[in-house]
Amino acid sequence: MTEKLENIVKTVTLNAPIGKVWETVTDAEKIASWLMPNDFQPIEGHEFTIQSPFGPSPCRVEQIDAPNFVRFAWDTDGWFITFELKEIGEQTEFTLTHGGWKEASHIIPKAKMPTEAVRKNMDGGWTMLVGQKLKAVVESQ
Repeated sequence: MTEKLENIVKTVTLNAPIGKVWETVTDAEKIASWLMPNDFQPIEGHEFTIQSPFGPSPCRVEQIDAPNFVRFAWDTDGWFITFELKEIGEQTEFTLTHGGWKEASHIIPKAKMPTEAVRKNMDGGWTMLVGQKLKAVVESQ
């Protein structure tokens, strides 16, 4: 069996209190301002949709621990996303993890591309979304 690909992990320190960051990563309208359109609700078991570049992605909230942790299943290929928030004085350390990757050669149906290529693209995307867009949204409010 081939080894699964490593999780994508992105950490950024935001110049904002944890409550403000929590609201930005758990309110559907605010999530849309830095990620993608969605109908997220911070309720365990809530099923929602993220409008991804490849079309609607069904998701399900798996765990909420306000204001420190969110985990949801994303799409139908076994992916999960976590948001971890840690208060550091007046700032918040935010860590996103995108895991559940299958073998490098596994073809992801919606993208019609191997997992390795999709992961590489998403790694760059998460760098921009977390390090630039989320940071700009949180720090400009």
